[in-house]
Amino acid sequence: MIRDDMLAGLVAQAVGQNQAVGCDLTTLRAIVEEASEVGAARALARLGLSDDKAQDDIDELRELLGAWRAAKASAWKAAVEWTVRALLAALLIGIAVRLNVSGLFR
Repeated sequence: MIRDDMLAGLVAQAVGQNQAVGCDLTTLRAIVEEASEVGAARALARLGLSDDKAQDDIDELRELLGAWRAAKASAWKAAVEWTVRALLAALLIGIAVRLNVSGLFR
């Protein structure tokens, strides 16, 4: 909650400054920076990534995603190889039938 207190203090400072001119650029930048820090912390907390083990969890998820991508690529490669083999086998059978090679084995 320290970040929330800092943000509240900066907003109070901005309100306390001259109303005709508005607050200065430094105060506005500080407000935006603190608000983004608070928002990021809330988002990480909602995702369950605000504890000390969060980095390990992210690393494990990245490894799992990498393994999934490798398995998917391998499966596609195998499927293409088997399709090519089946087409070549069908082509050879078609050539054998066309040349009447079956009569040679009787």
